[in-house]
Amino acid sequence: MKIQANTIRPGNVIEYDGKQWNVLKTEMLLPGKGNAFIQVEMRDVKSGNKTNERFRTSQSVEKLMIEEKDATYLYVDGDQITFMDSESYEQFTIATDAIGDPAAFLQDGMVVTADLIDGSVAGIRLPQHVTMEVVEADPVVKGQTASSSYKPAVVENGVRVMVPPHIEAGTRIVVNTGDASYVERAKE
Repeated sequence: MKIQANTIRPGNVIEYDGKQWNVLKTEMLLPGKGNAFIQVEMRDVKSGNKTNERFRTSQSVEKLMIEEKDATYLYVDGDQITFMDSESYEQFTIATDAIGDPAAFLQDGMVVTADLIDGSVAGIRLPQHVTMEVVEADPVVKGQTASSSYKPAVVENGVRVMVPPHIEAGTRIVVNTGDASYVERAKE
């Protein structure tokens, strides 16, 4: 189905230049002169190669219809991650690079969404939010105002997250898997 380039979103699978691409990031760019365009970071579904393309906002692209299936995360073996189809119990692997930065948030037994095109896995989408424990947090600096200041912290998977000053080591927080940002303190 044809869509306008300005409606492309991360997680979409598009056909461009005769290949199938999994969209990783999009950014709308508004130059001082001329028309706006959209910068799209995408990965080739078959080869795993990444590229950046710019589309005019009025340009149309082919969005591929994907089939969604639930899958369970099992384990990592080198640069391959193994999942199990929740219905058929068949196992499949996908390259860590195909998932990108959110792969760091995979947890044992986590249920993810597998996007399939013609029966083959095109990508994996994690839940939007995960609960993690803060293992290291900088002390509060006196004079910081709580409304606008954040401090760096490290969660249990080693990812750095900017958190409010009241968050200390041992606190469980909710993290956005898309951009590794703090959402809220986890409810106990």
